[in-house]
Amino acid sequence: NRDIYHSELNTFFDRSIDELEGFFEPHKRGAQAAGIRIQQMHMPYPIYVPNGSRELNDYLWREVAPKSMALCAYLECPYIVIHGFKLARFLGSEEKEWAQTEKFIDSIVPYAKEGVTICIENLYEGVGGHLVEGPCCDAGKAAERIDRINEKYRAEVLGFCLDTGHANLVGLNMEKFITGLGFRLKVLHIHDNDG
Repeated sequence: NRDIYHSELNTFFDRSIDELEGFFEPHKRGAQAAGIRIQQMHMPYPIYVPNGSRELNDYLWREVAPKSMALCAYLECPYIVIHGFKLARFLGSEEKEWAQTEKFIDSIVPYAKEGVTICIENLYEGVGGHLVEGPCCDAGKAAERIDRINEKYRAEVLGFCLDTGHANLVGLNMEKFITGLGFRLKVLHIHDNDG
């Protein structure tokens, strides 16, 4: 992702959906042969660069995101994890930051095939040489937002991915967080970074 932050795009997603499916076809066949179900995938990130060019961000939203959704369905994978936008410092509030993430979620929901759930993930942010809570670190807000979006689409299009490593970095109480999310918790990223 360092290249993307420097406006250098990887051309991988210039390929057509058929070409991308062809690229991942051995992965799909291999998993099936081994009796493995691909349970989750992660959308490339960042999917938006705050100071990036319009051309760069349009490419990420209009090429990378929908094609990632299509590949998730092709791999018969039930969950795709996305990173919310780290924009609170640029926009002045967490609410405005979430509004941009929700706008992105709305843009990819139409590409969610039956059985694919988008999952937002708790993140950290670097501020002044310190790691602080980033997007989706408030379980109550996350639960309310997930419920509201799922109600809006009358389907389970949004869930949550708890990243334990990110939670450790910013000191989240994981028991309280998991309890607050309840049934909305769909995916785990387990990073042992606290010893």
